[in-house]
Amino acid sequence: MNNTPIRKLSNALIPAGENRVRLVDIHFDDRIRQIVEKLNAPIEWGVIRDRESWMAFKRENNVPEPSAGPGEDSAGGWLLIPGAVDSHVHFNTPGFEDREDFEHGSLAAVHGGVTTVIDMPCTSLPPVTTSENLQRKAAALENRSFADYVFWGGVRGNDFREGRDIGNQIRELAGAGVAGFKTYLISGMETFGDLTPEEMRQAAGWIRKTGLPMAVHAEDRNLVLSRRSRLQAENRRDWRAYCQARDNLAESTAVETVIRIARETGVRLHIVHLSSKEGLEKVRAAQQDGLPVTAETCPHYLHFTQKDFENPRISAFLKTAPPVKTEADREALWEGLRNGSLLFVTTDHAGCNPEREKSSPDFWQVYGGIPGVEHRVPFLFSEGFLKNRLSLQQSVDLLSANAARYFGLYPQKGSLQIGSDADFALLNLWESVTVKAREMHSKGKYTPFEGITFNARVERTWLRGKVVAQAAGKAEAVSGFGQRIRIRINH
Repeated sequence: MNNTPIRKLSNALIPAGENRVRLVDIHFDDRIRQIVEKLNAPIEWGVIRDRESWMAFKRENNVPEPSAGPGEDSAGGWLLIPGAVDSHVHFNTPGFEDREDFEHGSLAAVHGGVTTVIDMPCTSLPPVTTSENLQRKAAALENRSFADYVFWGGVRGNDFREGRDIGNQIRELAGAGVAGFKTYLISGMETFGDLTPEEMRQAAGWIRKTGLPMAVHAEDRNLVLSRRSRLQAENRRDWRAYCQARDNLAESTAVETVIRIARETGVRLHIVHLSSKEGLEKVRAAQQDGLPVTAETCPHYLHFTQKDFENPRISAFLKTAPPVKTEADREALWEGLRNGSLLFVTTDHAGCNPEREKSSPDFWQVYGGIPGVEHRVPFLFSEGFLKNRLSLQQSVDLLSANAARYFGLYPQKGSLQIGSDADFALLNLWESVTVKAREMHSKGKYTPFEGITFNARVERTWLRGKVVAQAAGKAEAVSGFGQRIRIRINH
């Protein structure tokens, strides 16, 4: 039984479809218990687009100032969205914790309005490819997370080579509550090797029986490695060589390969961190054919292009796999978010020690990863909604509701409705914030967004009714408040 007293958040603006909001008071404990409408009709965002407009609106509509009684707080007319869900993070516990760990990664998440993360299996040691390894990871995370969390399972080439019973491993992981299964067509990790197309096909057949998604890092191994060998033989060590090896063709060829596997097996296929127009076109064509194919992209693909590698201040910080592409690719990805062919925006959060791993003059040796979980929500509202690339509702869905639905977490997560977890992020869309690496909460304090101004700021984040982060003031919850969530599957 929950003994948490009911609290009240007054004068919150919550999404009401398209670019409309509703002014409400929300009553909650660990869940939302009541939503009280303050006005008879929704408000168009353009009417309250800045603080002065909001103050004028309040006067004209006789909006009362909230009382300040016990358990009451005011949202001040700021936008309240469901706690965001980032379904692609690498927090590394247990494993490569010199780069990132769950304390730092999850703290960065809640400061970025993210209340639920889904952690990848490949940067844990041992990797989450068996139920035993999953149990070890779960034990290592006890009392270490600020955010609620789910685990991805994985299928790696190492287990094929060692003759393991991968079908049974998949069944056991599905029963233990993983979100899905991560796979690679090309991997740079010795502990989590890539799959051949035939191995991918076998894995897809086993995964399909669970009903869970198969997530694929889609770059063609033969194309990337053959080009890399040639370029390195020519003593090419620059960022251009890296991008040439991992170009649009490398991605689109791999996307075509796994779509063919999805067509043959019926597996739910999810393409992670999609970066190219050509890859997106193949995803959209598969969707129009009725195949269960989805994809995600990341803020760095929506903001940067390869021209930004020319900036020595951020060049190494921007390295990821796949790399960012061209302006045409960037605009295609924004269109994919608008038309629904891209289902959500994730970060692929992967940090490191930048002094040690982002400093080599040989670009091939630079660590590929960006710690972005703290910046995704303000980025998408600033660069998406406020620049008229997306509607307000689309922005919320891409950050929260769509992922919650896809992974079976909705409406417990990703929703502002009666009975949902009281997971909120309070956003100030009237003031700007400039990104500063030294202020980041992740372990590796670097970002290609350094010095960029977002016209949106996360003021406060609640998880199950407790304030877990706020821009000004102390949080109510500490490390360990975050809980593990198990995905329930229906065979």
